[in-house]
Amino acid sequence: MFKRLLIRITVAAMMTALPATGWANSTAPKKTLTAFASEAELAALLKSWAEEAKRRPRREMPSDLKLAGGVLSDNPQSTADESITNVQHAGVDEGGIVKLHGDHLVILRRGRLFTVAIGNRQLRPVSAIDAFGPDIDPDHAWYDEMLISGNTIVVIGYSYARGGTEVGLFEISHSGDLSYKGTYHLRSNDYYSSRNYAARLIGTKLVFYSPLNLNPYAEDPYAAFPAMRKWRTGAGPADFKRIAPATRIYRTDEPLDSFEGVALHTVSTCDLAKPELECESTAVMGPPGRVFYVSPESVFVWTTVWRHVKREQEGPTSAVFRIPLDGSAPSALKAAGSPIDQFSFLEGKDGMLNVLVRSNGRGDGMWAAEVNSGDLALLRVPLASFSDGRESAPAEAYRPLPKVNGYALQNRYIGNYLLYGAGTGWHRPQRTIDSQVHAANYSNGGTIHTLPLAHAVDRIEALGRHAVVVGSDGRYLHFTSVRLGAVPTAAHRYTRADAAQGETRSHGFFYRAQSEHNGLLGLPIVGSQVPGVRHLHKESAALLFLRNQDLALSELGTFDAKPQATDPKDTCRASCVDWYGNSRPLFIRGRVFALMGYEVIEGKVDAKRIIATQRVNFAPGAGMIER
Repeated sequence: MFKRLLIRITVAAMMTALPATGWANSTAPKKTLTAFASEAELAALLKSWAEEAKRRPRREMPSDLKLAGGVLSDNPQSTADESITNVQHAGVDEGGIVKLHGDHLVILRRGRLFTVAIGNRQLRPVSAIDAFGPDIDPDHAWYDEMLISGNTIVVIGYSYARGGTEVGLFEISHSGDLSYKGTYHLRSNDYYSSRNYAARLIGTKLVFYSPLNLNPYAEDPYAAFPAMRKWRTGAGPADFKRIAPATRIYRTDEPLDSFEGVALHTVSTCDLAKPELECESTAVMGPPGRVFYVSPESVFVWTTVWRHVKREQEGPTSAVFRIPLDGSAPSALKAAGSPIDQFSFLEGKDGMLNVLVRSNGRGDGMWAAEVNSGDLALLRVPLASFSDGRESAPAEAYRPLPKVNGYALQNRYIGNYLLYGAGTGWHRPQRTIDSQVHAANYSNGGTIHTLPLAHAVDRIEALGRHAVVVGSDGRYLHFTSVRLGAVPTAAHRYTRADAAQGETRSHGFFYRAQSEHNGLLGLPIVGSQVPGVRHLHKESAALLFLRNQDLALSELGTFDAKPQATDPKDTCRASCVDWYGNSRPLFIRGRVFALMGYEVIEGKVDAKRIIATQRVNFAPGAGMIER
């Protein structure tokens, strides 16, 4: 089953293998990558690519390798707040569509920001503003996600007209009123991923990952280098200022073919505590295929190139880069395979990096994660094994894993286990009564446990120290709780008739622990035969709430959405497709809410059920409250 992947692993390891034992306990790399010594050295490389381009027939770059620089146009939370986002790491917030600021919900939808007051048991629309500047034409722009630091709201989008990641800053007052502060652009290619998020917030530090693909035929190769500008009326390409000098651009000994694709994998950090947004970047050169993961300490970027050689050797050649958030030099390790998405990574407290890889992945850009093919393995290496990029993870660092059937792989680290399985993803739910979730103890290399399921694996989430697997059998939606003890076991299954999950994004689910063994969870749902792609255009039909009592799941009830007659009349000017979904369960200070399109609904929970007590429509021109 694992023959092809293991062949590639073994060959790579034989070439530049690390010793299997003897790594230091420190997480510091043995060596770091080499940066360009000067601008002159970088210019010499770019010149050699340009000269080679003159000898080759000019060809169109693949669509996913086009430069952001080629589309430039001359026309232009408070730290005391609890998290209401289902994040991968506590303390590492992720850009989302709803955040909490004091006594106000802040909601990003269809190109606008809204605030809804929830203090003093009220539910009242307060303010609304365009999610872009008053002098910005939002055509060909998408405003996808939001973060809050102090009283500053950050809206992150992508502008095809203005050449990259658009960062809008807004101020929120104590009373929930919104005002516009300014807009900045970070040069990048399209960051969109069906699973990952563009930005993270750690304290007041805003962290972006941006792929910047290099074109050997470009007249000005520097037009694709990390750069930033503050927006002003009439701003053009000349307003961009480089934020990554040659001495902050790193490379390995791996030969790079610019005609097969080379990207500057760029991590930019911006300090939101300063009056003006200031950002600096670190970039590593590598092939374009990528998955990135942000831990509390570092950004990891996994790069993959697809080399077409003999069939038995066809597959990806990869490297994983570790870019510390403290500004120190990156390090790297050669590897085989490619992760599925950001949830394939775990930087453990034991100084080890764990990564689920598959033999023929190509990163998580756009919809690349929404497939299930190739052999699987778990890579586990010490962080101290990272070096200057010349060495490879040894073959024994890869642990072969069983394959699974289904359209789209799902994976998650919970407790000491890596859990993974496959479901229908964005497709229409398929009939199945024969599925599995696998649980591999990543820390001790013990037995891989296979738990049979009567449903697909469309979502894996944590319930404290344990897990819940959510999926459809084509007709019913199932929630199977999994006890993660010495031997993982399926503890209980709740079934909802004629339903499927209404959100595919990780943020669509939330669990609020009430004690070590008990808690509440919520998930948007739709009809049983509705494909996951529905959330791009319509809110979920209902939001389902369950109670967890020592892994026994019971239904509390649902909040049903009302037809949003205002949606087609909301004069939407930008982001009129809900790429990041539009429905969320919210648990705030002992209260329960549901965000569903342009509605916020509050409920009261007693011992057996949840009842909607009030709801508000905050759509433009609506502001109607029902009790």
